[in-house]
Parts: sequence; C-alpha cells; structure tokens
Amino acid sequence: MNEAVLTLTGVEKGYNHGKPSEIQVLRGIDLTLAKGEVVALVAPSGAGKSTLLHIAGLLDTADKGAVAIGGQAVSDLSERGRTAMRRAEVGFIYQFHHLLPEFSALENIVLPQLANGVAEPAATRRARDLLDSVGVAARATHRPAALSGGEQQRVAFCRALANGPRLLLADEPTGNLDPATSDQVFGVLMEVVRATGLSALIATHNLDLAARMDRVVRLDQGRVVPT
Repeated sequence: MNEAVLTLTGVEKGYNHGKPSEIQVLRGIDLTLAKGEVVALVAPSGAGKSTLLHIAGLLDTADKGAVAIGGQAVSDLSERGRTAMRRAEVGFIYQFHHLLPEFSALENIVLPQLANGVAEPAATRRARDLLDSVGVAARATHRPAALSGGEQQRVAFCRALANGPRLLLADEPTGNLDPATSDQVFGVLMEVVRATGLSALIATHNLDLAARMDRVVRLDQGRVVPT
C-alpha cells in the first residue's frame, strides 16, 4: 500500500464569531492522501475549504479528530514541534501570492530556507533552480510589483517548494488569474508537482482544472465525499 502523506480522521471545527450558537464548519472529515497523489477539493465559497487546509497544514487546530503527516500524529507535538514540521513538510500556495513586496523574486524564495536553517549559498542555488523550473529565471531580481500576475504566482509556487516539503496545500491557486493565464500556470504547477513526487491537496472551484488531478473530492455540509 502506498504511504499516506496526509491523514485526517474525524476532524471537526466550529466557530461562534461572538454569537451564542456555534457554526459547525467541519463535521467529521476523513481524508487520506497517498504519496505522489494530487487531489482536487471542490466546494462553494464559504464551505470550509480554507479551514480544512489550515488544519491539514498545521496553521489551525481541530476541535476534535486527528491529523497525521507522514504517519506522525500532530497531536503528539508541541507548538514548537508543529512549527518545525510545518516548515519542513508542508508548502502553501494561496489565491493571492502574498509575496513580500520589498524583496526580489529570488529573495522571496531564499528567505523561508534561511528560516529553516539552510545556508545562504545553498538557499540561493535552490531558489535559482526553482525559478528556472517554472520559466521565470530571468525575473529573479525583479520585485513582485514588476511581475505579471502569472509570474507572481509562479514565484509563489517556488516559495512553497523551497524547503522541499512532501505535502503541498493550495487554496484556489489560480483563482485570481484570467482563464488563459490560469490554465498555463496550473499546467506549470502540475508539471512541478509531478516532477517532485509531491502529494497535493488543491482547493478549486474550476471543474476543468479539478479533472486534471488524480482524484476529486467534494466538501458537502462539512464532510468530504467522493465525486
């Protein structure tokens, strides 16, 4: 059996937003991603996709249930341990690139490696290799404002991959791009994911993009169901 990179078991999450009655967002999520598997998560806005991704990526905690990455239960980790695992094992891509505007494309990819203890020369070499892999090596010294939307998102892909994660989580990664650029950038993302053997959970409302992944699951009334 293929190794499970991500396992969510009975995950529940609710919010009260200052109101007496709690809004239950996730109602017992069961989901497993195998090594190298790319899964589309499809749901309308407000259905809890971002909440699910944040819990899976250790940015938030579940009220109930268990999360494991690479077979290691997250609940067994201290907050420092969760942070270390997130930096080493998980890469994030968002709809909006969130690149640091005062730094160049190259520096945006070097910085997370430095935070993870990588020496600057090695971090710079990896950053250049990643930029080359997505076709924007010539834009390495440009700041985000000087890049097109598609170029910005490609740099964001590289930043997510900088520390060599085994799990990639993406929240509408092409949702802010026009259809033609979205299709092109998504194709680049899939090429990189396949080449590196990553497991990926990619939230999208675009059913055409979802169909290009290994499997599609749907978030319905707080539960994950196959399509």
